[in-house]
Amino acid sequence: MKNKCLKTALGAALLALAVLPAAAQRYNGIVDKSVAVVGNEMITLSDVEAQVQAMRAQGMAGDRCEILENLMQTKLFIAQARVDSLTVNQDQASAQLDQYVAEMLTRAGGEDELSEYLGKPLYKLRQEWREQIEEQTLAQQEQQEIAKNLPELTPYDVKQYLDTADVSSLPVVPIKYQMSQICVYPDREAAAIAVKERLLSIRERIIGGERFATLARLYSEDPGSARKGGELGMASKSIFWPAFSDAAMSLKPGTISQIVETPDGFHIIEVLEKKGDMFNARHILIKPSYTEADQEKAFSKLDSLRTKILDGSISFEAAARFYSEDPATRTNGGQMADPNTGSSYFEIDQLKPQDYAAIRDLEVGEISEPIASLDNEGRDGNLVYKIVRLDKIVPAHTATFETDYTDLIGQVRSEQTMAAIDKFLDDKIDTSYIIIDPLFGDCEFSRKGWSSKVRKDD
Repeated sequence: MKNKCLKTALGAALLALAVLPAAAQRYNGIVDKSVAVVGNEMITLSDVEAQVQAMRAQGMAGDRCEILENLMQTKLFIAQARVDSLTVNQDQASAQLDQYVAEMLTRAGGEDELSEYLGKPLYKLRQEWREQIEEQTLAQQEQQEIAKNLPELTPYDVKQYLDTADVSSLPVVPIKYQMSQICVYPDREAAAIAVKERLLSIRERIIGGERFATLARLYSEDPGSARKGGELGMASKSIFWPAFSDAAMSLKPGTISQIVETPDGFHIIEVLEKKGDMFNARHILIKPSYTEADQEKAFSKLDSLRTKILDGSISFEAAARFYSEDPATRTNGGQMADPNTGSSYFEIDQLKPQDYAAIRDLEVGEISEPIASLDNEGRDGNLVYKIVRLDKIVPAHTATFETDYTDLIGQVRSEQTMAAIDKFLDDKIDTSYIIIDPLFGDCEFSRKGWSSKVRKDD
């Protein structure tokens, strides 16, 4: 139900602040202390321990030496970013912070609960999180600055790379497919009317005295909340589809909404509690469903078009332009493109399972039988019927200059960038004021220069 686009990119350092309460920040009996100084920046034991707990909470091993090294490297990037007068886009930082705060409030169940768990008021947490966001952003920008200062690559550079690189290190280009489609949608309007009639009937039963929670368990098609009687839990309004949150925020607790449409389907909502921009609600979700008759009608139309294409009465491209109901591919004669990259070539894991099943046994130029598949709309996609033509197969192969120049230039640029960042860090470790506490004196850091910075015990 919740917007699948809700994501954060704040890094482990930011996540760590939300995982470990201050009272639990101890290691071998030490409550807290400074364990490293990098220039004017200090790293505390609690910084390291918080990230250890954050990684373990995600099912990963938290190696303290590796974490401390990563934190020190970040401080080096930040110091240089300030020398280079790099700045953070404050609007973007604010948006990122608001998104993260909304997620954390939702996880905790409200501002009071979050403050109690982390031992700090929300305003203080916001200050700390914003600082983390800005530091992460500056570190990333400095790495981009290092890459930007590299010379432009030429075809000669790529050829030289191919002549000197170990063949086993060259990128392997996976098998790719190019396809075209003609789509027919089921009668969405009729299906929507049928769903609304069901929800109106359920709403009348609730108003008539039946329990919302009982009917949600019986009828809701949101599996995550149905077993809880439709209850979603206290959450920020920003993590839901706008139509859903707008409807919920306009309700008084205990009242039942009219039917609300979102990309997930159709809902009725009962708000249980509201706190500022957060609410706890129950909902019943029902999605449009289609009958065998819908499929038979669509398959009949598609099968007729396929027959006309095969006997030469009409070209696939013309049939797509005249008859396909998918606006994204119709104007291109049916040619499919990845909505994320714009590329007309698809790797297997970029294809809908139904589409791959349809074309995996086809020869180039052949057209599939009609199939039921999903489009790219909404959270899970909407039902669509289609025929698919396999236009081209690019077999899996080791990248070559002639066919994969774009992939190779990306590989060369990536290796050059990593080498430049490695040199930057090694140089900065040698020339920067750095002290590492003996507590981490036994660490085997990936960069040898760190070891010389460990403070000797008196």
